[in-house]
This record gives sequence, structure tokens and C-alpha cells, in this order.
Amino acid sequence: MSANDAPRAQQPSAPYESAFLKACRREPVPHTPVWFMRQAGRSLPEYRKVREGIGMLESCMRPELVTEITLQPVRRHGVDAAIYFSDIVVPLKAIGVDLDIKPGVGPVVERPIRTRADLAQLRDLTPEDVSYVTEAIGLLTGELGATPLIGFAGAPFTLASYLVEGGPSRTYENAKAMMYGDPELWADLLDRLADITAAFLKVQIEAGASAVQLFDSWAGALAPVDYRRSVLPASAKVFEAVAGYGVPRIHFGVGTGELLGLMGEAGADVVGVDWRVPMDEAARRVGPGKALQGNLDPTVLFAPTEAVEAKTREVLDSAKDLEGHIFNLGHGVMPSTDPDALTRLVEHVHTRTAR
Repeated sequence: MSANDAPRAQQPSAPYESAFLKACRREPVPHTPVWFMRQAGRSLPEYRKVREGIGMLESCMRPELVTEITLQPVRRHGVDAAIYFSDIVVPLKAIGVDLDIKPGVGPVVERPIRTRADLAQLRDLTPEDVSYVTEAIGLLTGELGATPLIGFAGAPFTLASYLVEGGPSRTYENAKAMMYGDPELWADLLDRLADITAAFLKVQIEAGASAVQLFDSWAGALAPVDYRRSVLPASAKVFEAVAGYGVPRIHFGVGTGELLGLMGEAGADVVGVDWRVPMDEAARRVGPGKALQGNLDPTVLFAPTEAVEAKTREVLDSAKDLEGHIFNLGHGVMPSTDPDALTRLVEHVHTRTAR
């Protein structure tokens, strides 16, 4: 089932008619909707204030704090959608994987998965494991009103890369060694992660999320032939598992210009595009029947306002013939970005695309 096939009765009436969800469904919109990956985070002084002295994973498990952080960019920037504040490793932590998010490093896994016996770390995820997510989304949907909430999860490949490497990597040598050298173990690992990811997304949708995004942050490290054979089946399993809910499904990765068509094949309704490929070319690669999201280079926001607006016009002009377009950055908001630049950008896109 695609987002276009969803019975309207399943959707909250106000968010359903939002510009964001209309764009996801490739319907006419009053203006091009805008939201930003990592819009809730270190670029905001109010975020740094409420997070002071609280670890990242602990922050993700406090419903009131999650609610406040998720709402901050909606209040400040006037974006067209909120994205649930969490981290891609939260479901892994919830099922008992021994990991932590270390400042300046990222997720670090105490016992990396390197053998079949290590798969025992990955049990099924239940709603009770993440009851704080259900509580937080209940609070958020009550506060957001007509503004849609995007749920999210890490894709199986990106989660696997952290689990096998034991932390962030530039080369993914251990993950790729398993993928090439023990394809059966690799397939079983990704299949198990697909089940965990799907369960995590289902919790968010059932709690009230209006759309979901699957982040395959590191998929750009793969050749298309390897992605198709060794990654696409697991991502497709995730998308298929939540298809029956009828909410839009977004798929995003970094450096995935050569994979855009395959990422669309995995089952997303919306394909996210980083800044390396113009939107019209991305549409050609993805093919018809999908909305696209993107794709201003995040570093442009450090330039003067006139330059930001010029580059924004390039993105909008490139996207003018798309079936559906959601304006976003080509990756997440960088921590040292001036929040006022984001507020001005939202206003500029809304004004320039008003219909």
C-alpha cells in the first residue's frame, strides 16, 4: 500500500491535510513544505540548555524532555513537520545491546557482532521495551496539532555497520568483510535488524506518527551491485512491514547518488536526496511515482543570506517539475549553524513557492 492508497479515516484530519503530507502523497500543495534533518539539536541554544548534564541516550528515554526538544524547531523556525527526537541506536539499547553514545565519537558497542553466536544479542523488540516512545509521541501529537510528526529509525545496513565495527567507521572493513566473506551470517544479521527496525517504526506509527523516515546514513559506501544483493532485501522488509498503516515512508542516505533508483525500489514513497545530485537528475534516477526530499548543501547556511537564497532558488528551480517535493538539506543541520539562518530559509522557501 502506498501513501496515496491510505484510507483517510486512518489519518488525523489536520495533519493529513498539511503541506508536508500532501507533498509526500504527490498532491498539490499551498507551498513547498520544509523541514530539516537534525533540526532539533545542537544548533539551538535552547536545546543545549535543556540537555545540559544529561547523556544522549538518557535524553531519548525522558518523554517530557523528548517532547520539548522535538517542539523547539517547530516553534522557532515554523517548519512544516516535526521529527521525533531520538537516536538510531535507541532500539538496540532497548533490547539490551551494551552500547553508549560517547560525546565527540558516536555510538560505541562493547561487544561487536563478528560471529553467529554474537547474534544472540539481538532479541525481538516489544512495545514495552520502548514505552517511553509511546508516551512521548502521545504528548507530542497533543501539542503539535496540525503539524505532522515524523517517526524514524536507522536502516539495517547502517545499524549493522555500527554493530560489526563496534563504532563509527570510515571504511567499514569489518562489516564489508562479513558481507563478502560470510554472506549467510550477514543476511541473517540484516534480517534480524529489519525485524527490530520495523517493530520500532510500528510503535511510533501506532502512537501517532504521521510519517516515518528510514535513515541509511552509510549506504553510500556501497556499490549498487552490493546494495541490491546484500542490503536492499532487508530495507524492503522494513518498508513492507509498515506498508499497511498507509503513512508515507521516506528513505534517505548520504552519498547515495548511484543508489537512488534502488532506494526507491526498496519501497519508499519519498526518496531523500543529498546535495551531490540535482533534484531533476535525482527524479530521473528514481523514476516516476515517488516524491523527492532535499537537497540544499548544509554548509551553504554559513554563507551570507543572499548566497543562501541563491542556492535555495537553484534547488527549487531544479525541483519545479517534480511530482512532489519536500525541501530539506542534503544532510543534517550542522551544530554550529546559526539558527536564524534556518528560520530565514524556511520563510524564503514558503514565500517563493506560495501558490
